[in-house]
Parts: sequence; structure tokens; C-alpha cells
Amino acid sequence: MRHRASLKQRLLALILGVIALVWLGATAFTYLDAREEFDEVLDAHLAQAAALLLVQTTHDLDELETEQVPMLHKYSRRVAFQVWEEGKRLVLHSANAPQQPLAEIENGFSDRTLEGKRWRVFSSRDESGTYLIHVAESADVRDELAADIAGNLLRPLLFSLPLLAILLWVAVARGLQPLAALAREVERREPENLAALDTSAAPREVLPLIERLNRLFARIAVSLQKERSFTADAAHELRTPIAAIKAQTQVARMAASEAERIHALDNALLGCDRASRLITQLLTLAQVDTPRVDTLDRSVMEACQLKDIAAETIADLAPSALEKGVQLELLAAAETDATVPGNPELLRVLLRNLLDNAILHTPGGTTVQVNISREQKMFCLSVSDNGPGIPEAERSKVLDRFYRPLGTQASGSGLGLSIVKRIAEVHNATLQILPVSKGSGLTVKVCFRF
Repeated sequence: MRHRASLKQRLLALILGVIALVWLGATAFTYLDAREEFDEVLDAHLAQAAALLLVQTTHDLDELETEQVPMLHKYSRRVAFQVWEEGKRLVLHSANAPQQPLAEIENGFSDRTLEGKRWRVFSSRDESGTYLIHVAESADVRDELAADIAGNLLRPLLFSLPLLAILLWVAVARGLQPLAALAREVERREPENLAALDTSAAPREVLPLIERLNRLFARIAVSLQKERSFTADAAHELRTPIAAIKAQTQVARMAASEAERIHALDNALLGCDRASRLITQLLTLAQVDTPRVDTLDRSVMEACQLKDIAAETIADLAPSALEKGVQLELLAAAETDATVPGNPELLRVLLRNLLDNAILHTPGGTTVQVNISREQKMFCLSVSDNGPGIPEAERSKVLDRFYRPLGTQASGSGLGLSIVKRIAEVHNATLQILPVSKGSGLTVKVCFRF
């Protein structure tokens, strides 16, 4: 199993990493700045020593009885000097100075490597130009000083980082206690407990997470309630056609005559058709009635031509309509380009359910009309029949699942308009149930924005 990084460990690593980088950057800047400063100071000391030596040499050189100045201190070997007469004869030098000139120039600072040893040299002549003085300092001295400075700057980091890590660990742990408390509260919950989490004591950083969890719990609760209601209603509705099929098969089994047996089997087949249609509608409703989205994602939409969808659906349902003596008619202006964004399969399901309902409730010898029109910035698809219609008080109720108005003679499950309503919702379309303009009947209109 893949190891999951701890939030505390990540915060600790990031904070310590930032501190270490800042500290190292500050150390590097301080080191470079200090190195430049003490190089200037040491160069100034070299120039000062050369000036003093130059003054002393011009007065006392003739009185000296030795060419080599003895070492008086253990650090003396790190500093050397030479006094040259006319730039050709070495008249005086320190014990650690080489025999060749310490510098190739006669005035100013220079760097020179002699016998494998690096020197920083300051050179100068006296006023008469007779004597040339080289005062040199070993470069190792400066390197040691620079190393000491860097060590003094970095040494506190070695001791402070572990201590800082411990303190930060404690601080981060205390700071993340609300998250730990939230995790414990969620862990202790029973699966059926979808109540909202308390946000009163939540810090600002955790509050968005809790609010999103609460919204998720609310959606899950609604989804579970819908599933429970759907399962209960579906079981109830399926029980009726199954019981009818069973009863008719029993009648057929005990029929005294062939005609009675065939009549019972025909009724059983009608029950099977009803159960099949109910199961198809239940599956369709389960597909479109998902709580994941309120409207279709534009990435899955495509341009849908309502006239083409209407023509295809009418052609599919024409045989069953003709069996009942109902004629299907499509009314759409030739110049109307009724193209809307959506899912063509769902739109076919929507129209099929509207036509199924219309064919089911309209008497034989009449016409069911499918009309496509443009109203302002919407294309409207409407289906009108000549059936008994629906009282105004019940028009909103028929959109509920399994609801059938009192006195309805035609068989059905009460799911057709529920499916239409859901498909209209996911397409962000409006749904209206209206009476026909003349006589009895019903018009169901769905309007799509474009």
C-alpha cells in the first residue's frame, strides 16, 4: 500500500526547509560581505606595515648588521617582508620570506604564488626611489579567517534546527487539533447519521471543508431518501401487474373452455406488456434521476435538431398509434431551424414518453399533434391530444412519481411525466401543462433556451 504523507510532516519539512534556505542564504551573504570587509582591513594593515617599514628602513637600514629579521612570534611566519635596494639587492627580509621578489610590481596590491605558497602582497618605494619594500601575508590566514566566520555562522544552525523541529512539531500538532477532532467526529458517526457537522468552533481554514462535507451529507441524504422512495414505490407498482399476471394464468389454467383460456392468456400478455413498460420507465428514470448534476455538463451536449428527433420518434411510435386508431401529426415551419444544445437520446426519451401518454389517454379516431415553434429566445416542443385532460388543481401533482389522477381509465404507472420533468430539468428547460385551445384534451409544452 502506498505510504501517505503526513500533513504535520509536510508542514514541518516545508518550514524547516524554508528556514534552512533563508539561513544559508543569509550566511552566504554575510560570509561574502565579511570576506570583502576583512580583506580590505587586512590590506590596510599590509599598507600600514609597509609604510612603517619604509619610514624605519630609510633611517636605520645602514645601521643594521643583519640581513634576516628573526621570528619573534609563532604567527610571524604568516607575514613576510623584503627590502630591495635599487630593485636588485635584497638588503633585508623576514626569516620566512623567499629569496626571489614577493611581487612583480613596484606599487600597490598583488597576489603571488611562490614555492607553492600563496601570498597577498603590498609593494611600495621610498621617496628617493632607492628602496623597494614588499610586505606580504599568507593567503592561508585569510582562508582560515573566512572558514572561521562561516563556521560561526553555520554552527548555530546545527543546534537550532533540531530544537526548532521539536518546537514546530508541537506547534503544528496543536494547530491541527481541529482537523484531528473533525476526523474523530466523522469516524465515530454511524453510516445513517447524515446530520450537518458543527461549524461553530471551526477555524477559518477548516470551515470550507466542513461546509462542503455538510453539503455532501445533505445531497447524500436526499439521494438516499429518493432511492428509498423509488424502491418502495417501484415494488408497490410492480406488485399490481405481477399479481394480475398470476391471476390470469391461474384463470387460464382452470379455464373450462378454450375461449376462456385464450381470453385469460391475452390478459396475462397485457399484464406482461404493462410490467415491461413499467420496468423500462423505472430504468429510464433511474438513469436520468441522478443527484450528481442539476444540469447537463456542456462538454457532453451537442446540437440537437428538434424536427429530426420528432420525426424519428413519431415514425417509431406510428405503428402502435395506428393500432389504436390514433394519427400522429408533426407541425413545424419549414424555415424553423429548431436546434438546441442537449443530449439527443434523452430528448428522444422525453418525446416518446409524451407521445406514449397522449396515445394512451386519447380516444381512437383522433389526432395527436407534435408542434415545434419559436417563442422569443426559446424553441418549444409541445404534444397535444384530445383526451380527457387533467384538472388544473392536479396538473402539478401528475409530475410526481407514480401519481395518477382519480378517475383515470387508461392503464399506466404514473412515471411518464416524471421522466419528462427530470429530462427537462437537466436540460434547463421549462415544462408547462396546459389545456388545448378548443374542446377537451391536454398540451404538454417543453421550452429550450438556445
